[in-house]
Amino acid sequence: MSKVTTSFRIGSKVKVVLDSVRDRIPSALSLQLKSDPRGTLLGFKMTDGTGVGVILQLSDGSKCWFFENEIARA
Repeated sequence: MSKVTTSFRIGSKVKVVLDSVRDRIPSALSLQLKSDPRGTLLGFKMTDGTGVGVILQLSDGSKCWFFENEIARA
């Protein structure tokens, strides 16, 4: 089994790169991220077997997952 590596760690403070997600998220989430794109990394999620998704807790307490290339260090 291959090992997936990431430069992010659980507990990291990150921000969502709005230009990367604008096309695939609901408008309510888009508005929230425009207000505050920062979150805390809670965990990881396998996406399609070749990538890693990250689960973030956003400033309003909600949880959402993003592809790793859609986030950056805060």
